Amino acid sequence: MSLVLIVEDDEVVANTLVLYLEHAGHTVATARDGISGLERATQSDVSLVVLDWMLPGLNGYEVCRRLRAVSNVPIIMLTARTSEEDRVRGLDGGADDYVPKPFSPREVVARVHALLRRAGDPGAEPAEPTRVGDLEVDHWRREARLAGQAVGLTPTEFRLLETLARHPGRTFTREELIARTFGPDYEGLDRTVDTHVTNLRRKLEPQGGHRYIVTVHGLGYRLALSDDD
Repeated sequence: MSLVLIVEDDEVVANTLVLYLEHAGHTVATARDGISGLERATQSDVSLVVLDWMLPGLNGYEVCRRLRAVSNVPIIMLTARTSEEDRVRGLDGGADDYVPKPFSPREVVARVHALLRRAGDPGAEPAEPTRVGDLEVDHWRREARLAGQAVGLTPTEFRLLETLARHPGRTFTREELIARTFGPDYEGLDRTVDTHVTNLRRKLEPQGGHRYIVTVHGLGYRLALSDDD
């Protein structure tokens, strides 16, 4: 059974989400401020965090950023800040999904289910790791290694990388990557993919090293077939 942590200072919103998530079969914990939310979110029993942006003590963006530095737990950010810049900033801070307020509790539950399912499904059959230069994408263990060292990726970042790695050399459009990474019903921005690619590149291509994810201008992205690609 999944434990979902809700970090939300609005008691009505928090209690509503608790009611819907418990009805859907989840165990739910709550925190009402950013500091206690961050402390609780780092505990190993938490399966997913639903995180409000505007929190006392420590805002949700900062909680997300600090949590992502030490944990790959899936994060859904809730906020009334709905501009494209705010969405991109939230994703850049490490959020896996972004739900604007006001929202339907049923939609949040559906997104929780989808994110937990994607984070926990290793695929029906083991697949040989994809290797390009020093990069190895292990589809079975669901991790990426660079020169033998594990790279800390968020669940969304890994799903994006895995999509590219299962078909190295193939160019995926942003729409295809959104459908495969977030699901066909996702209604976010095309820039979401660009933000996650930027984050992936920071982790996989340090100090201007080999570019594993190649931009195909006007189309999308592909994983390089070799060091020379």
